[in-house]
Amino acid sequence: MPPKFDPTQVVDVFVRVTGGEVEAASSLAPKIGPLSLSSKKIGEDIAKETARDWNVLRVAVKLTIQNCQAKVTVVLSATALIIKALKEPERDRKKTKNIKHNGSISLNDVIEIANVMQPRSMAASPFISTSIITQSN
Repeated sequence: MPPKFDPTQVVDVFVRVTGGEVEAASSLAPKIGPLSLSSKKIGEDIAKETARDWNVLRVAVKLTIQNCQAKVTVVLSATALIIKALKEPERDRKKTKNIKHNGSISLNDVIEIANVMQPRSMAASPFISTSIITQSN
């Protein structure tokens, strides 16, 4: 038998979900069940947190669990940030399949995305600021 779960221990669980939608309880249950949490309640918390900014986009979510309380944090990915920067209209993911994203993104958007992603990258130094790029042109 596995050891008993310590409720004061901090546990991080990463889940990839569609923003604004309640995931099936069966997909969350194997990850959250051993931590004595309700997968239905956690799914609703995730949907509420991702509905504002990441509706219909696939994003990773970090659940920080301590004392049977879950804190939901959206983990930003470059793909989600680029799709959001394209400002495409929302699509019904069940009706529209194999979407090809096209459009143009300004250089400032690319730099902003790179600066957001910099803490997660393995870069030795931060990305170049916009002032250096505009001075070199």
